[in-house]
Amino acid sequence: MRSAEPSLGDSSCVEIGTLTGRVFLYYITDRTQLSNDSNLAARLLLDRIAAATNAGIDAIQIRERDLSTRELIDLSTQAAEIVRRENAVSSQKTQTRLLINSRIDVSIASGADGVHLRSDDPSPAEARSVFLRAGVARPVVAVSCHSAREVELAEGTGADFAVFGPIFEKSGQMAPAGLAALHNACHRRAGRPPMPVLALGGVTVTNAAECIPIGAAGIAGIRLFQYGNIAETISRLQR
Repeated sequence: MRSAEPSLGDSSCVEIGTLTGRVFLYYITDRTQLSNDSNLAARLLLDRIAAATNAGIDAIQIRERDLSTRELIDLSTQAAEIVRRENAVSSQKTQTRLLINSRIDVSIASGADGVHLRSDDPSPAEARSVFLRAGVARPVVAVSCHSAREVELAEGTGADFAVFGPIFEKSGQMAPAGLAALHNACHRRAGRPPMPVLALGGVTVTNAAECIPIGAAGIAGIRLFQYGNIAETISRLQR
């Protein structure tokens, strides 16, 4: 799956979002929201991943941080197989990418497309070095950012895209950054073409329209993509 398609770092893929009129959509998973039964939650999550891929979601992040390494590899391997299968049969032109939260080793072991790094993880450049030593030449590397400076650092160290937030609602101890901070993060960069920045945190189908005109290349979310008719959600966001 990784070698068959270009990574987001290639020019053909970087020019998504505001540069082409297409909004980049990024589903972040949380199976605990789906059921209190762990086995059922995993099955429902895999079904959701299949539906999201078939509907043309651009990328999916497996963010199941409570699992053991073995459990995470098993879930991620199943997810990678599903994404590969749905990409092959989907009528959508979009080829969905699968990223693993924080765990470069799990990404490599499961055959995912790349990794989503937290602020306390290795840099994108360091992550790429690990992937390269494992024989993965073109991984997708995303980074979570909470300030314009962090976005600049992510771009400067080779990230394919950044997720910036929270925008509209509190996340843990972090207060909402707001649209002005999002605008600043999207425009204070020297990269040409600029690295895509996605908005995260309380983003809905309605208020997403406030994020794109000020520079966001797309939208990231958990609940936004985890509930309801995902094909309809994607269609409305693209419109």
